[in-house]
Amino acid sequence: MTRKILMAAGLLIALMGLIWMGQGSGMFPYPEQSFMINDRSWIWWGGGMILAGLGLFAAARRI
Repeated sequence: MTRKILMAAGLLIALMGLIWMGQGSGMFPYPEQSFMINDRSWIWWGGGMILAGLGLFAAARRI
């Protein structure tokens, strides 16, 4: 049970990272008044979130 929850959390964190990267690059401009749109620093933060999420997913698979 814990393994599945951690795996799901890892995937959700990675998905959130993808959204942050999309907003930072301007490819996902939703909501229109977001402070993250076209701010390149969010591409790096999103990349870190993806790595963290995938790391959590991989660690949960080893439990």
